[in-house]
This record gives sequence, C-alpha cells and structure tokens, in this order.
Amino acid sequence: MKVFSKAGLSKFLVIVGMVAGTAIAQAQTSTWKIDPAHSEADFTVKHMGISNVHGRFGGVTGTVNLDEKDPGKSSVNATIDVTTVDTGNSKRDDHLKSPDFFDAAKYPTMNFVSKKLTDDGGKKQLIGDLTMHGVTKSVTLDLDGPSKEQVDPQGKTRIAFSATTSIHRQDFGLIWSGSLKSGDSVVGDDIKVELDVEIVKQ
Repeated sequence: MKVFSKAGLSKFLVIVGMVAGTAIAQAQTSTWKIDPAHSEADFTVKHMGISNVHGRFGGVTGTVNLDEKDPGKSSVNATIDVTTVDTGNSKRDDHLKSPDFFDAAKYPTMNFVSKKLTDDGGKKQLIGDLTMHGVTKSVTLDLDGPSKEQVDPQGKTRIAFSATTSIHRQDFGLIWSGSLKSGDSVVGDDIKVELDVEIVKQ
C-alpha cells in the first residue's frame, strides 16, 4: 500500500477533484443530431400584397449541444439544403433556385450558428448568425421547447423544438421583386419563418 506524504496527498486530491469535475461537466453536456426526416423550415411570403404563399425546406441537418446545468451555454449549428425548397409549384421552385433569388447553384445551403440563448420568464430566444445567399446577418428565434423526452423503437432518446422568426429578404441580397401597375411588388420583402426540429441524443 502506497503512503503519500502530506504534500503528495494534497496533490493527489487536487488531481482527483479535477478528474471528477471534468466527468461531472461532461455528464451535464450532451450532443444531439438533427433528424432531417422529422425536421423542416417553413416560410410564408406575400404574393402581390394580397395573399400568402407557403413553402418549406426539408433538408435540415446539424448538431445541438445541450448544457443541462447552464442552458444558456447550449449551442446550435444547423444547415438547410436550399435545393429542397418546395412551394407546391415546380416552376416557382425553379425560379426561387435561380439567380433571381437563392442562386442555389452558387449558394446551395444556408447556415445558422447560435451565439446566445436567453430565457426571460419562460420566453426563450435563440440569437445567432444566419448565412444565406453569401450574406451573414444576426437573427433572433423565438423558441418553444424542449418537448418531453421520448425513446424511439431503436432505443434512441429524442426531443423536439419549434421556433419562429421574421427576416427581410433584401437584407440577404434576395432583391428580385417584380413590379405591378399598382406599384406593389409581386413578392413581399418580409418572410415569416417557422421551424420544427427533432433531435436525437448521441
């Protein structure tokens, strides 16, 4: 049996404490992957100033790091495949993928990287940088969730979030509007965005 000197014992206890602290910190932080089969980004935009056109992006992927001890330190890095845009009209979808709008051949994805998560009396907001069409701007998502945990048939733990925001498309260089005799634009500038994201614990 090894006998420590007083100084040696103190050093040993410090090392044990550091190892234990690291293990606890790791246990309080978990990594989750976005499930693209059960996640999507929906959007709504005005047509000719009189009606709403709805669309969606289905190619949502990315990673969520959840800090259970300090949720404000949680982070999100998500990517959306622009080529999956679907408004229910193939001709309109092709136009959206063209250089008039997303220019999907040059900018095939958009990316969101979170910077801060706040919770003010239950009102959660996720603030981060959205890069779209080669332009990066700060956006704020109003966050709802997480849901309760569920275990799928394969034994994987899942939770879900939803979020909403509004962006001004011309801020990202999507400037095509078309014109009407009335002076109104064919396509509105303000886009309402709704996100539904399901994530799987790794």
